[in-house]
Amino acid sequence: MKTTTKLRELLNRDQLTVAPFVMNGLLARIAESVGFEAVYMTGSGTSAEKGFPDVGMLTMTEMVMSAKYIVNAVDIPVICDADTGYGNALNVRRTVREYETAGVAGIHIEDQVFPKKCGFFEGKQVIPMEEHVQKIRAALDARRDPDFVIIARCDAYAVNGWEDTVIRCKAYRDAGADMIFVDGIKSMEDLKMYASDLNDMPRLYNGDLVATQDVDALGYKLMICGSTPWLIYKQVKEAYEELRDKGKVDPSRYATRFDVAGLLGLDDIYELEQRYGAQ
Repeated sequence: MKTTTKLRELLNRDQLTVAPFVMNGLLARIAESVGFEAVYMTGSGTSAEKGFPDVGMLTMTEMVMSAKYIVNAVDIPVICDADTGYGNALNVRRTVREYETAGVAGIHIEDQVFPKKCGFFEGKQVIPMEEHVQKIRAALDARRDPDFVIIARCDAYAVNGWEDTVIRCKAYRDAGADMIFVDGIKSMEDLKMYASDLNDMPRLYNGDLVATQDVDALGYKLMICGSTPWLIYKQVKEAYEELRDKGKVDPSRYATRFDVAGLLGLDDIYELEQRYGAQ
């Protein structure tokens, strides 16, 4: 089954699908190995991995290349952050085609001004609603696979308030977006308002304010979460401090190289070497 079709089936279930943050093939393989049915290539994490804050510094080409490695590492659907689509409606067309060709199952495109900022950062600006409607239409026209999921992200809450956010989301859904994604949800009250005021459309929640079970109970279809980049930052920083101060890292803190290599298919490589005499 195509991963696009698989993602459609997940989103059509009467339950929440949880897609943890990943930004490389290793993290995606870990997520798959513990039982997650989809993963989300985070824009903030991918930017951080390459040494940048999430302020639109990476190009579409760089993001798609990262997505290819993740797609090739797992058999589950990969959902990707496609920022603003990297330009106007014509740029969006190419963005959709590139992500689709890479094997991604779905993307979200936001209504921020390019270059964008993380949905939780100050200083965001949004484009006119009508312009983003056209970008959503362009995305839908560009996809070759009808199961490829187009998610309309709205960043207007922190800029123009909730009323404008609701109006925009309804317009994006009317334009044909498969799902709505209001970013910048910072409280339980926001999460409940999002669920009640937009309860007639499939919704994505980004964050970890509450447990996945509570998000499921509010009727959300997709949750992207895990805060993987911040977990890595804290754990690795503490390990480096321990190495600096004590001269070594407590072995109980880490796995072995063979644990990681095994997860990534080392045994398969050995088998293929024997089959083809490639030792």
